Amino acid sequence: MKSKKVLSLLLACAVTVSMGTTVFASTEDQIAAAQAQKQEAQAGLEQAQANISGLESKKQELESYLTELNSQYNELTDSISELSIEAAEKEEELKNVKAQLEAAKQNAQDQYEAMKIRIQYMYEHGGSTMLEMLLSSDNLSDFMNQASNVATISTYDREMLKKYEETQNAIKAQETQVKEESASIGNLLTEKSSKQQEVQNLVASTSDNINSYVSQISASQEEADALMAQVNNADSSISQLMEQAEQEKAAAEAAAAQEEAEETSDDNSDDNSDVSEETEEPDYSEETNDVSDDNAEDSETTEDNDYTEDTSSGSEASEDTDSSSDTSSSDSSSSSQGTYLGNFKLTGYCNCAQCCGTAGNATASGVMPTAGHTVAMAGVPFGTKLLINGTVYTVEDLGTPYGHVDIYCSSHSEALSFGLQYADVYQLN
Repeated sequence: MKSKKVLSLLLACAVTVSMGTTVFASTEDQIAAAQAQKQEAQAGLEQAQANISGLESKKQELESYLTELNSQYNELTDSISELSIEAAEKEEELKNVKAQLEAAKQNAQDQYEAMKIRIQYMYEHGGSTMLEMLLSSDNLSDFMNQASNVATISTYDREMLKKYEETQNAIKAQETQVKEESASIGNLLTEKSSKQQEVQNLVASTSDNINSYVSQISASQEEADALMAQVNNADSSISQLMEQAEQEKAAAEAAAAQEEAEETSDDNSDDNSDVSEETEEPDYSEETNDVSDDNAEDSETTEDNDYTEDTSSGSEASEDTDSSSDTSSSDSSSSSQGTYLGNFKLTGYCNCAQCCGTAGNATASGVMPTAGHTVAMAGVPFGTKLLINGTVYTVEDLGTPYGHVDIYCSSHSEALSFGLQYADVYQLN
């Protein structure tokens, strides 16, 4: 009867533990899946950030190139403006040279016509003129002077004609030079204008490429933001699943403890039942044995005395056992490391908006948190010293129930890396 009852209790306990383990394992699988999703999103985020960095670099290169093109365009614009002024000046100079040339041609033509008239006159009246000059002269010297004047006039006409021809030739040469210079300026102006158009086209295409990179960067940034949201959601899911796993573990442990307590209670009941049966056996044996009246009385007296001694001895043993138990309990709750509080759950947090809602806030006790020093846990006063894994922490913040210690970390990545741990916790004050 007793063995069947114990066996049934053991089976019930095993089923309960198995169910708790199965549920806990399912949550652990969900945590593993969430961590895998986070890693995948993190990898995608890193790739997106690398793409953004590459696109930003190319965009900056194009922006530098665009700056150079704009500078070239401005230089060409200034050069074209200067060449346009020079071309206008050459046009004006060429116009003046042409006017001078026309005037020289006209003077030469007028001189030539006058000379032709004098030559014709001298040719037609050459003989009578010389005779008239001779007869009209007072003397030979006067005649020679008049003849010399006629020769001088002829020489002057020839010299002036020659001068006008030289002037005309010089003006023509100047005209040719001005035309050549004007043509050179025109060619430079055409070349500069063509270069300016080329630079303008490069500016337009470079601007289009920059706009394209801006669009790509914007799209990659949106992708990165979405992946960051996935990472944050995964972190939140992992935290919730860790909390759920802890609750499931605690529930399973509580169920197992309850089953063990019930089993212990049933065992004690069975033991008491056995003891009662064994106690009744001596009376039954005395009733069934026939002996003489005197011997029976002596035997009964002796047996009673023996039973009393045994009972007393059992009571003393019981007292010794209770005393030992009390001593053992006292030793387990206190040690050289301080007062043992239990095996607590440990997590990490930082002073960021994701962990605390807002970033950079002071703790609930009014002090700024410090890594390796500050922890959060309810149920104990601020300033309580806790010994955890060889490190002394101070309770300076709230946010977690008693039995759950949230350890402050210097960064969010360290808090995530800390994960979920369990450790023995001792109170030092």
